[in-house]
Order: sequence, then C-alpha cells, then structure tokens
Amino acid sequence: MRIAYQGEPGAYSEAAALRFNANADPVPRPSFDDVFRAVAQGEATHGILPIENTIGGSIHRNYDLLLEHELPIVAEVKQPIVHHLIVREGTRLEDVRKVYSHPQGLAQCERFLRTLDGVEMVPTYDTAGSAKMIKEQDLAACAAIASERAADVFGLTILKSGVQDFADNFTRFLIVSRDPAPLGTPDKTTIVFTVSNGPGALFKALSVFALRDIDLAKLESRPIPDKPFEYLFYADVAANRNDLRCARALMHLAEFAPSLRTLGSYQAWKEDSGV
Repeated sequence: MRIAYQGEPGAYSEAAALRFNANADPVPRPSFDDVFRAVAQGEATHGILPIENTIGGSIHRNYDLLLEHELPIVAEVKQPIVHHLIVREGTRLEDVRKVYSHPQGLAQCERFLRTLDGVEMVPTYDTAGSAKMIKEQDLAACAAIASERAADVFGLTILKSGVQDFADNFTRFLIVSRDPAPLGTPDKTTIVFTVSNGPGALFKALSVFALRDIDLAKLESRPIPDKPFEYLFYADVAANRNDLRCARALMHLAEFAPSLRTLGSYQAWKEDSGV
C-alpha cells in the first residue's frame, strides 16, 4: 500500500498513514491537489487527507477536492496531534522572533502563541516543512510548530513540548482510492447534496435519516462558487449505504434534493481497525 500525503517526512499526515497501516509506504506530495493527482495517476494506491481537527475545525479545501475528483473514501483514521516548538540547537525562547507552521498548526496553538510578545506568526504549507525550512535555511531566531518526528528528521531541538491549546487534540483523516472497495466493514457513509431554497428545505432533507433512526454524525456546509449564497451540504451518516434503512433514506432524499452524491461508505475508525 502506497499512501500519498501532503507535506514532508515528519508531517502528521505521514503519521496518520502509518497509524492506519504500519507497513504502508508513505509518499510525500507538496499539496492536497497533488495527493489526489498521485492517486488518480497511479503513483500511489491511496491518498490520505485531513478533514477536521478537534481544535481548528474543518479543512475546507479537502471537502472541495472530494467533490472535484472521482476518488471514493474507503477508510478513515483519527490521529492524536501533539505540537512542539522546534528550533535550532542553542536557540532560547526569548530569542524567537518568528514562528512558522501550517495555518492549522498555528490555530491549534493560539493560546500559547499569544504568550510570545513581539513574535510574528508565519503560515506555511506544512508543519514538518516549517522545520525543514529552518534547518535548510539555517534560520536564526525562528521556530516551527511541528511534530517530535519532524524535529528528529531535520536535526532540530524541541524547545517546548505540548503547546497545543488542548491536550485532547485529534485530527480525523480520510483515505481515498481509485478502487472503491472499502478497507474494512462499512458502517459510515459520507454524502454531499443540495436543497432547494424554501422554508424547511434542510429540515426535510435531514428528516429522511431521523425518520429511520439513523444518526447524522456530522453536517458541513460549503458555498457553491457559481451560485452566490447557495450551499452544498456534506453529511456523515452512521450507516452503511447498502443497509436497507440507509438505502431507503438516500432514495427518499434524492426525491427532492436537486443533487446528491455518495462520496464513500467505509468503516468508522476504531483503535484496532488499522490494516
């Protein structure tokens, strides 16, 4: 299994790929778009994408990319995230004038970063990539928010550990593939749909699941670019789409949803569900 991920070695996406399958071959790519491209072109068998974090919230770009590509979701994995403040050896906390990290990394450490007076926060493409930049460019008075493995990979020092705002910090990742076969027994389905403008339209759409006692695990709205103030709704349904209740709910929804697409039916992450 070759799993494409966004970032450099030491990125949390790489850790999530190995958490899902310890024998996987992680394939780094510069951007989320490149992850999809690697899978579509056969450079990797699977791609792994962060979709939401318990502190920073949803990664909206990946919701958009799921819709743009025909790569079904086949699994998910939840990765604990522990951020560290990483520097060149010998750098003291009072020396730091810039902190580099992915925007999500900065957002997840906002409380700690507010305690650093006169320090500039600089968003980058990747947490581990920030550590790589400090190492390769020999940046003085700079730090990165990244993982312990990133510090090891790039020969840097952990100045302060566990700087995320909350100890229980997790990111949920989705795994996509050209092969639609789920990696496990499906008990969760992700769909995207639209509703017509009108009173109670969204309520009616969601009621198809409530009427059948199906749990709606998550609901996310995203704007439709060419239709101002109209929205796509992404929903995680706690059921296999082939279960009779879920299949009937989706058929019911399709009767009045102008568009409906299933992005994947897969096994919800359990600590022992890696392959």
